[in-house]
Amino acid sequence: MKRILFVCHGNICRSPMAEFVMKDLVSKEGLSQHYHIESAATSTEEIGNEVYPPAKRKLAQHGISCKGKTARQMTRADYDRFDLLIGMDSWNLRNMLRICGNDPEGKIRLLLDYTTRPADVADPWYTGDFEATWRDVLEGCQALLQQTSPNKVL
Repeated sequence: MKRILFVCHGNICRSPMAEFVMKDLVSKEGLSQHYHIESAATSTEEIGNEVYPPAKRKLAQHGISCKGKTARQMTRADYDRFDLLIGMDSWNLRNMLRICGNDPEGKIRLLLDYTTRPADVADPWYTGDFEATWRDVLEGCQALLQQTSPNKVL
C-alpha cells in the first residue's frame, strides 16, 4: 500500500484539494485498496477548520466531495507513517523538512515535480484563482498516480 500525505500551509485549500483529487483518481482506476491518502498543514493557523469554501466549491464542480475534512498539522511521526510527503510549494517543503528534522529517505517532494513542468502549485489564498490551482493539482495528481500505480507498465 502506498501511503501519501499532501501538505500545504493551512490544510484548507491546496493540500485537501490534492487529497480528494487523488482519492477520486485512485477510485476511478479501481486502486483504492492500494493507497492511503491524507493531507495536513505545516502551520497551526487553521487546525480544526473545514476546507475553505471556494476550494470546496471547486472540488464539487468536478463531482468531488471533501465532506468531513478538517485541517490538521503535520507531525514528525508522519515521516514514518507515510511513503511520500508531497508539498505544494517550496515554502511548504522548507517547513516540512523543519518539522521532520530532515529527509534521509527522500520521501519529501513537491507535487509538480512529478510533472514535466516542476513548479509550485498556484496558491489561491493570495490570488483567488482556484481554477489555476485546480489545473496544477489535477496535473500533479495524475502524474503522481501514473508513477506510483501498481498497474504501472515498465
